Amino acid sequence: MPGFTEKKRVLDVDDEHIVADTLAKIFSNEGYETKSAYSAEEALAIVLEWRPHLAIVDVCLPGISGIDLAILFKAEYPDCKITLFSGQSAASDFLETARQSGHSFDVLAKPVHPTKLLSVASYLLSPSEGGA
Repeated sequence: MPGFTEKKRVLDVDDEHIVADTLAKIFSNEGYETKSAYSAEEALAIVLEWRPHLAIVDVCLPGISGIDLAILFKAEYPDCKITLFSGQSAASDFLETARQSGHSFDVLAKPVHPTKLLSVASYLLSPSEGGA
């Protein structure tokens, strides 16, 4: 269909339901297609059927950490952009461990203003960053 532009898909992963659902609402209001996952395991199940263009992942998740999920996403879904965010100072320890293993991620501090989050998403999904 000429002129048809696919909606960008954003997956929000946070074990705090209110946070994940709020992120989904923010992105949905801006025209993105969104889904929320409340654990890394749930996120992995979602991406089997629904491939996001961007995943916004909390660093401190129960079970599989957000950093481990991000590493897995980078390996299995290289077209998916990843933004980590955290409200805990312990995240720096996780990030340092990831860096020592050759993985580098940018992390936004919680709480993040919606304007900042949307700006980061727009940048990551822009054609110059490899987005569609």
